[in-house]
Amino acid sequence: MTLERTPFYEFHVAHGGKLIDFGGWELPVQFEGINKEHQLVRSAVGLFDVSHMGEIRCTGPEALEAVQGLITNDAGALAIGQALYTPMCNHKGGIVDDLLVYRVGESEFFLVVNAANIEKDFAWMVENNPRPDGANFVNESPQWGQLAVQGRHAQAVVQALVDVDLDTVAYYHFVVTTVAGVPGCLVSRTGYTAEDGFEIYLPATGAQVIWPAVMAAGESYGIAPIGLGARDTLRLEGKLCLYGNDINDDTTPLEAALAWTVKLDKPVRFIGQDVIEAQKAERPKRRLVCFTVADRIARPHMPILRDGVVVGEVTSGTRSPTLGTNIALGYVPTRFARPGNELQIDVRGRIADAVVVKPPFFKRDY
Repeated sequence: MTLERTPFYEFHVAHGGKLIDFGGWELPVQFEGINKEHQLVRSAVGLFDVSHMGEIRCTGPEALEAVQGLITNDAGALAIGQALYTPMCNHKGGIVDDLLVYRVGESEFFLVVNAANIEKDFAWMVENNPRPDGANFVNESPQWGQLAVQGRHAQAVVQALVDVDLDTVAYYHFVVTTVAGVPGCLVSRTGYTAEDGFEIYLPATGAQVIWPAVMAAGESYGIAPIGLGARDTLRLEGKLCLYGNDINDDTTPLEAALAWTVKLDKPVRFIGQDVIEAQKAERPKRRLVCFTVADRIARPHMPILRDGVVVGEVTSGTRSPTLGTNIALGYVPTRFARPGNELQIDVRGRIADAVVVKPPFFKRDY
């Protein structure tokens, strides 16, 4: 099988990236080591290639109603230039995907989906379009590259490349502007690291210009490329869900502790709303929780026990480079979901003690 490559592939090779097959894409898992890259983002600034993500545009006089009928959050609350995070559910209330929704115009939305779900999500949107005569979905993924500049010095790095005053771009807001001389870029104050930062959606043809420009702008701050390995440990410390691990077609937003993204009173009902309303009334039977693990690292699919009885399963787990402790996410019965509850993890036949903790594991100090 031939792997897909992003517009920044040659830069990964030039920087010595260790390339792997990531969902059909040839991407760097690390450059100088996961821990070193993780700490660089926490202490300074790092550069991520996330061009494997998908971009779908919705336009038309009823674009708002179409988007509203597909997502659980309220796109109608967005001003032009604002974004939101949201699940998109199936008819059982399970999560088809989690995505970012950017309101580009009154009747124009830019939807960013997970790489492995691009074709699935696009087909779902087209087949379940609540306003097929008034809204159109177009998969623009091949046209776009995407970089994420993350860390406490991210604003200074990106500011050197744009004319817009980034102090005016609040969290989950964006501007469409020129970056390093490349027009038509969408620059948003978003990220997947629990740090401040910006994501730059750029025409793929501008990749050869923008990567070296970002690296040059960040040189005095020690910027370096960051691989998928550190991206995963960073997002887990911030309790940011990974689709396919922590959420999927069989988990609802309420079970995944994403109730804050579910707006049951918005004007347009969304797919799966009946199921979610019923689950809310009855209370979810299970919940995604954060927990720390003593002595051993919990990994996905390892059993979670309570008093020796299996009650759930780990969905994500690692050794936290920032905290120096073992952290994990997993689903447990709601009665065991409160911080302080004691659990055990079956780590390949050895039992490790675990304690539910308040999310997230990490919060930035600036």
